[in-house]
Amino acid sequence: MTRLILIGICSALFFSSTFVLNRAMSLQGGHWIWTASLRYFYMFFMLSLWLVLAGKSRLLKAVFIAFRNNWCFWTMAGSIGFGVFYSLLTFSSSFAPGWVVATTWQSTILATPLVLLLFGKRVPMRGIMFTALIFLGIVLVTCEQASAASLRETILGVVPVLVAAFAYPLGNQLIWEARHGRIARIPESSSAVLEDSVARVLIMVLGSIPFWIVLTLCVQPPPPSGGQMINTAVVAVFSGVIATTLFYKARHLATTPFELSAVDATQSTEVIFSLLGEILFLGGAWPGAAGMVGVALSLVGLILYVRSQTAAD
Repeated sequence: MTRLILIGICSALFFSSTFVLNRAMSLQGGHWIWTASLRYFYMFFMLSLWLVLAGKSRLLKAVFIAFRNNWCFWTMAGSIGFGVFYSLLTFSSSFAPGWVVATTWQSTILATPLVLLLFGKRVPMRGIMFTALIFLGIVLVTCEQASAASLRETILGVVPVLVAAFAYPLGNQLIWEARHGRIARIPESSSAVLEDSVARVLIMVLGSIPFWIVLTLCVQPPPPSGGQMINTAVVAVFSGVIATTLFYKARHLATTPFELSAVDATQSTEVIFSLLGEILFLGGAWPGAAGMVGVALSLVGLILYVRSQTAAD
């Protein structure tokens, strides 16, 4: 369990770059669709190159074969787990500071048990009471944001993140179920694709490509700037490749619902990483009293939650 938690926290450190850089691109006038979609197009080429350089060209070919054989399932999983999740997250960055988005994002810990129930899993009730602290922290942060911004900005900066918080664990659980063949409606796959961390991310990226193409054609945003293209490349490396691969590695090492919930809970550390990053690199101000209390409650809730899952094991 300790190893899973450490890997999860490392992934959260790299994933926090998303909130800081997305906010930076928003402040510079970059359109949120490019901030979201370019990341995954970069990831597609980076992960493919990674497999080739690692001498796994056969595995790269296997990814395309697996996608072709079950393209409907992988398009659905990729669109939900990567498309819906990240498009809403970047949209919110246009209306709220990165640390507010990061704190609200911790509602994914509340969403995970509901997603597990949806898939017929036994939910670890031991830690549910501690998620109330995380939820209270999110409420306090939202209240502080509401006092500093208009009602419209508060809603557009918070509500999409709450939806994204359900989409991400839902997409993750779909690929977990596909790997283990637990549900008849989901195609069982015991191929090397789902046993390799990089290949697992790549097939989900591939599944999200149709979503990004359709979304871009529908909205028709202005062309991205050079700075936005560079920043999205950095996000693709730090968050898309390193963080996602580490997170998928930890999640797929998990063998029980208790371990899955604990790994998902480590993502709460993104809050403190994002807050420090925005202050250091964007000149952001420290949160007020309500915001600091909210962040503290979210982190305390995380610690107690993870300890309860460890005790349950």
